Amino acid sequence: MALVLAGVVVLDCAEPEKLAAFYKELLDGEETDTSANRIDIRGADGTRMGFRRDLTATPPSWPRPENSLQVHLDFQVADLDEAERRIVGLGGRPIETKDAAEPFEERGYADPSGHSFTLCLTPTMAPKLG
Repeated sequence: MALVLAGVVVLDCAEPEKLAAFYKELLDGEETDTSANRIDIRGADGTRMGFRRDLTATPPSWPRPENSLQVHLDFQVADLDEAERRIVGLGGRPIETKDAAEPFEERGYADPSGHSFTLCLTPTMAPKLG
């Protein structure tokens, strides 16, 4: 039997209700547990996240070095432009949306509390020829 049965990414923030609502919409999820200081959600794909109240939480400043990257989330999407429109509509903001130099496409964003995350274009899987 595994020692760890499940993992949950927990983000500290001043307003867990607002941040949980953002990710619940982004991940087409549902609340699974709520208390005065924490809200847990599960996305449609099974992603589990928690949002813990911390009135002294300081948003990351990435890409600036001071108080830099504290956590980083990656989400795979089929359409970067559509996902960006949805994120901005939910209260997120672009951080790095220029074309990536790598062989894959990705864009950086911040959620309403300032936590950074990246959208990665899901690679299309073409059948092997030959």
